[in-house]
Amino acid sequence: MDHPIDLLVIGGGTAGIVGAKTAARLGARTLLVEENRTGGDCLWTGCIPSKTLLSAAAQAAAARDASGAEPDFSQVQARIRAAIETIEPEDSPEALERAGVRVLKGTARFTAPGEAEVDGQKLRFRQALIVTGSSPAVASIPGLEDAGFVTSETIWDLPELPRRLVVIGGGPIACELGQAFARLGSQVSILARSGLLPKEDPEASALVRASLERDGATVILDDEPQQVHSGPGGRSSGSTVITTKAGRELEADVVLVATGRRARTAGLGLERIGVDCDDAGQLLVDDAMRTSNPAVWAAGDVTQHPKFTHLAGVHASTAASNAVLGLRRAVSPTVPRITFTSPEVAAVGITNASGPGLTTSTVSLETTDRAIAQGSTEGFVRLVVGKRGRILGGTIVGPRAGESLGELSLAVEQKLTTRALAGVTHAYPTFSDALWNAAIAHASSGLSSPAVKTATAALAAITRFRHRSHPAQRSA
Repeated sequence: MDHPIDLLVIGGGTAGIVGAKTAARLGARTLLVEENRTGGDCLWTGCIPSKTLLSAAAQAAAARDASGAEPDFSQVQARIRAAIETIEPEDSPEALERAGVRVLKGTARFTAPGEAEVDGQKLRFRQALIVTGSSPAVASIPGLEDAGFVTSETIWDLPELPRRLVVIGGGPIACELGQAFARLGSQVSILARSGLLPKEDPEASALVRASLERDGATVILDDEPQQVHSGPGGRSSGSTVITTKAGRELEADVVLVATGRRARTAGLGLERIGVDCDDAGQLLVDDAMRTSNPAVWAAGDVTQHPKFTHLAGVHASTAASNAVLGLRRAVSPTVPRITFTSPEVAAVGITNASGPGLTTSTVSLETTDRAIAQGSTEGFVRLVVGKRGRILGGTIVGPRAGESLGELSLAVEQKLTTRALAGVTHAYPTFSDALWNAAIAHASSGLSSPAVKTATAALAAITRFRHRSHPAQRSA
């Protein structure tokens, strides 16, 4: 290229697509480099296939309960492919080109400050945005490589529904995929080193565990694999045996490793441009998404921030606009998260009220009219409230919990109080009634304090006196 690129974007996943389009809309000469296919993990192996699988599995379980019909795994896979094919055009190179982004397929690496190379083609750039994402982290377990396993990226290639599935891990991916395959008819065992969904409210985790067990999954906590080996007949038999530290032996036809994610930074040549990583290989960025090199920015799973698609997009947009316009806008610290099990678990901000000055307000779905009417009363809303009634965070568990999380996230971001949320009229009957009622309950609790009682009693007395002094006119 004769002229330097204003913004070189390396990576074509959610962060890359959003960042590149943002830069192009702002008038920057933008080049996006992707070595495989645009759309990233979210489209091809993450959000879209997994949520389609969960929906198909829920419908299959309902059909089995109603009529005994067994699911057709090939139809489930076809439904997943159809969902991907429907969404893919929006993330395609053609869509990016229409938005003003030049797309180049290949493997990029930095060669010097302001210089990069894509499969031998030399490029010059003014600024760069690194959005190369992450890949499944596979724990080092003796025998695992030889016995064979799948991850959240490769499980979609299974030729048939596994009869026995062992899931190693206890996080959101492990719970979502474990529940989906259990509902489809697999014998699922979930092996978690600590607790299930350890970052979530313990009551929420307990409800998810109970739901998994009702779906037929075996949940094993506080244990981990010690050895993996092929079953009788060797690897060709398709059988695997996992021996745990507690002495259990779990047999599987498929082993799913869901033990976290690892940033993709290998081979980028970061040392040539002075970009620092942490010990886990994640790019270190400041609150404006800038790396240790002031001309290089990063967003999404490749950074030290939580690995969520929605966060990747927001951070990439911030990074791109900062880079192109010379701004220093900081990213919001409010990070919502959802585990799409049944029941859903949605959380944002502070979810543990163990700190000083923190209180909680909890409403069960057992007292929420919409949940009662729908027969889905498993769940709750719990707000964590700070000084002067400010909402600091909370957890929502139940049907469509993720849909109610937006309001709670806004309350946390805008530093709203429970009184402010309680003062907003909510439509009835909805699942968000539980969130509203939790705010009302906390706001109302302040009325019981001695000072408030004294003040309200005095105001009521003054009002009665005024009414006696100025009696209402009566019609003849």
